[in-house]
Amino acid sequence: MQCCIGAACVPNREVRWFSSHSSSATATIGKNATADCNHRRPLSSTTQELSLRTTVAATINIDDDDSTGTTKTKTTSSKTSAYLQLGKAKLSGLVVTTTLTGFVAAGGPLYEQAPLAASCLVGTTLCSFSAAAMNQIYERDRDAMMKRTQQRPMVTGALTVNEAKLAAAAWGVGGTTLLAVGTDPVTTLLGLTNIGLYAGVYTYMKPRSIYNTWVGAVVGAIPPVMGWTAATSGNLLDLDAVILGSTLYYWQLPHFFALSYMYRLDYERGGFSMLSSHEVDGERTSAVILRNAVYLSAIPFVSTFAGVTSSMFALEGIALNSYALWVAYRFRQERTNANARKVFLTSLWYLPSWLVLFLLHSKVWDEDHDQDVLRDNISEFVHRVRDKGRKMCLHERVLDHHASADRGTAKSDNTCPVALTKKAPAVIQSTASSAIEECETKKDFF
Repeated sequence: MQCCIGAACVPNREVRWFSSHSSSATATIGKNATADCNHRRPLSSTTQELSLRTTVAATINIDDDDSTGTTKTKTTSSKTSAYLQLGKAKLSGLVVTTTLTGFVAAGGPLYEQAPLAASCLVGTTLCSFSAAAMNQIYERDRDAMMKRTQQRPMVTGALTVNEAKLAAAAWGVGGTTLLAVGTDPVTTLLGLTNIGLYAGVYTYMKPRSIYNTWVGAVVGAIPPVMGWTAATSGNLLDLDAVILGSTLYYWQLPHFFALSYMYRLDYERGGFSMLSSHEVDGERTSAVILRNAVYLSAIPFVSTFAGVTSSMFALEGIALNSYALWVAYRFRQERTNANARKVFLTSLWYLPSWLVLFLLHSKVWDEDHDQDVLRDNISEFVHRVRDKGRKMCLHERVLDHHASADRGTAKSDNTCPVALTKKAPAVIQSTASSAIEECETKKDFF
């Protein structure tokens, strides 16, 4: 049995010994000290000291009031920050961006659909917050063992488990309710499915199977499809939605495998079963990254062949994917953390670039539509950017010259000769014939 004094613990026997042997001495010392103090200090000095103590006490009380207000503000701010961390706000921001891309890509009357878009975006965000919170509730003990997750709110104590559970439930119910009321059954089902996949299947698999990353990629592929289905009243299997979902799926695999390779020791400490944890030299991880980078680079060609986007998307996709393939290849050849970081950092700017190009070259802006202020403005902007791009494209200028000479009309909307579309062979043949005829005419003239 021990008795605690301050920060140190002393056995009870020592405490009793100390008390019995020091009580008389303490009394004597106390009397002598009091007498000595009374003898040395005049009354005026004592009065001044008491006055000073009163003033200091008053000042301390004022400061305490101010500090209490500041503390309350800081506490509120830290709570808000803790809830944002619980919902993985940065990741949810990416979810909102891809959802909005899917909604806009449908090319509907955007101004009229503003309430629908708001319901879709807010509902999807709340579902994402809920799934992230549940994931952290289940993994809080593992998070405490990993350096990169030790600042999460339940590890630091910024939020209790009950607070996190309450927030996860509120976000989940609020998100699905908003989707159900404001969108359609298909979009609502996708939102519920994503919560179940992320908080259930993916979280369960992380410490048990290396295939958890592939399941997590499915979770990331669903939000743009939700944006599309919300804008089109539940058309789930439209080709545009499939292309958007496939892009997000194949983009995530190089992104997360590079991240898991960089933090492979940290994931091992947390007890997670990652692909990089089951190999010594990153052979399989680098192979998976390169393979999925190749799949990703093929999507602009598929989109062009299918007539979803113009041929310029395929051409610009070559430029966009060349560097991504290069860094993936470099990591395949030399499996270092530095090269893995290059793959990861490339993925951060690759996705927004791809999404912008997809929207820019989508053929939905060439379709006639009921007058809608917001849609008309976006369509006008897209065509203006396309026209500026044509002025910088040598192929466009050459083909437009011959096409205009043949038809006697203005230049066509899509003449850049990426020989991938269904009309490309005919365009090339017509251009070649015109060039040959022009050469023969000049030969006869001279």
